[in-house]
Amino acid sequence: MAISLTQHSTNSELELFSFIFFSPPPPPPPPPSSKPMGACSSKVPPPNPYAPRTQTDHTATPTPHNDDDVLETKQSHSASRSPFFPFYTPSPAYIFKKSPAASKKSGSSTPLTIFRKPFPPPSPAKHIKAVLRRKLSKKSAAIAEAQQEEESGELDKRFGFSKELTSRLEMGEEVGRGHFGYTCSARYKKGEHKDRRVAVKVIPKSKMTTAIAVEDVRREVKILQALSGHSNLAKFYDAFEDYDNVYIVMELCEGGELLDKILVRGGKFSEDDAKAVLVQILNVVAFCHLQGVVHRDLKPENFLYTSKDENSQLKVIDFGLSDFVRPDERLNDIVGSAYYVAPEVLHRSYGTEADVWSVGVIAYILLCGSRPFWARTESGIFRAVLKADPCLDEGPWPSLSSEAKDFVKRLLNKDPRKRMTAAQALSHPWIRNCNNVKVPLDILILKLMKAYMRSSCLRKAALKALAKTLTVDELFYLKEQFALLDPNATGRITFENIKTALMKNATNTMKESRIPDLLASLNALQYRSMEFEEFCAAASSVHQQEALDRWEQHAHCAYELFEKEGNRAIVIEELASELGLGPSIPLHVVLQDWIRHSDGKLSFHGFVKLLHGVSSRTPVKPH
Repeated sequence: MAISLTQHSTNSELELFSFIFFSPPPPPPPPPSSKPMGACSSKVPPPNPYAPRTQTDHTATPTPHNDDDVLETKQSHSASRSPFFPFYTPSPAYIFKKSPAASKKSGSSTPLTIFRKPFPPPSPAKHIKAVLRRKLSKKSAAIAEAQQEEESGELDKRFGFSKELTSRLEMGEEVGRGHFGYTCSARYKKGEHKDRRVAVKVIPKSKMTTAIAVEDVRREVKILQALSGHSNLAKFYDAFEDYDNVYIVMELCEGGELLDKILVRGGKFSEDDAKAVLVQILNVVAFCHLQGVVHRDLKPENFLYTSKDENSQLKVIDFGLSDFVRPDERLNDIVGSAYYVAPEVLHRSYGTEADVWSVGVIAYILLCGSRPFWARTESGIFRAVLKADPCLDEGPWPSLSSEAKDFVKRLLNKDPRKRMTAAQALSHPWIRNCNNVKVPLDILILKLMKAYMRSSCLRKAALKALAKTLTVDELFYLKEQFALLDPNATGRITFENIKTALMKNATNTMKESRIPDLLASLNALQYRSMEFEEFCAAASSVHQQEALDRWEQHAHCAYELFEKEGNRAIVIEELASELGLGPSIPLHVVLQDWIRHSDGKLSFHGFVKLLHGVSSRTPVKPH
């Protein structure tokens, strides 16, 4: 189900609606003549010299200029010929039950009223029709202008791709069709890929009616070129174009969609089979996120098996809605498929976490055979995504392991800050013991380290106290990340270590575009190193720990450690300076609960707030 909204209106419907409900009443007949009895009526009266120049001859019938004038002329003629109700006009109000005309029961308010006034009140129909016609004319003019731009060649649909499609490829039959194009099988005629069978995605240029649509296709090819070398990613070969179409040549996957396998099995995967699928999905999603790409349309239809074999490899396809995103950047356009869209996408502020939500929906379907959020309409699905919680109590969930339920629950957390990343999901206790699971480098680690390096000494002390309460499962993930950043096992992380790790895990595109920015945010490590204990404090997400069941217990334990090692007396002004609060904020109102009145040290409430820090997205509010 695509996320879109269209609205159609025509002039004929508008005129019909206006004619039925808002037709203007016929004009009244001329007032009775005041000429004396016996005066000659066969002569045309002389013109009035004081009348306006636009006054017309009373004996001539005006020529109608449009259909409305014809209608009014006919109505006026029929009214003048009627011997019974010369001032009668039917009121449209009787159609509406709640209208004043329908609610009154007096004789003077019925639809067949004879107006006692010389002129009836003006009908609003003409004004409404004029406004609507102006809107329609503007819309028509915009469409015509767009068509004129396209015909005149102002909308540049030249991509600079090769035009040698027919000489290099032999096109086969159609194997699939989507909203923006279709896919055919093909075979290379010559070159290094001679006789290789491939899939060719054909995108008609006639559907690229805007500059945004053209840029979407250009970005899709750029992303496919950037994401090269991962085993769970359909290989990109080449891109061609001609006057009518753009052709994207990809690896041919003949094993069918993941959705087909779900339907064949009746939606029932064992936990081990679901793990095998999810490990492959999470691996490629973590790879995309590390390269700065968010897919935005992850669903079972976009994962294909390379062959019909039972243990065939799974590959992700269709990057038509994908985009580049930086660690601190938020996207705001609503794209994707309704059943798999994340809540923050509907709120128009999201990043790579939206893909992890979609993986959570896929995991839910694999384990129980039904969707976590369902409704008969698209708007109903969106309401369920925003408000409802996935059901983990009904069958078959009671028969599944507690670790499987915790895995799905942490992927489908509505707060993206508390949701696991793809790399963290691969280190989850339910999935990390699966065969061939390797935890990849997580881009979130660098984002958290950047925030830690910019924190005050007091906040660093609070984070170090919290790091001492981490569980074994949380430490497993951090140890894996530390080992990736310290390949020589020296026990310390340096600036050069991080640079080497990024260069090793990055594609050529990322090396040119993203690595310099990531390293610039960690410049402070050029003059020092970081041991594992401090790394745990720097790379721990407070929001994610809040999502755990035993968060309150961990927070109180951390506060007790902070009381012994890091807590000290602090005045409100100093605390505001540490948090970066401006002079316009009422400090004594905002921060009065953060400090104990007995000794001037941070209270437990202030300790928890200090762990989070203050960001522009979540400003501190008065209690």
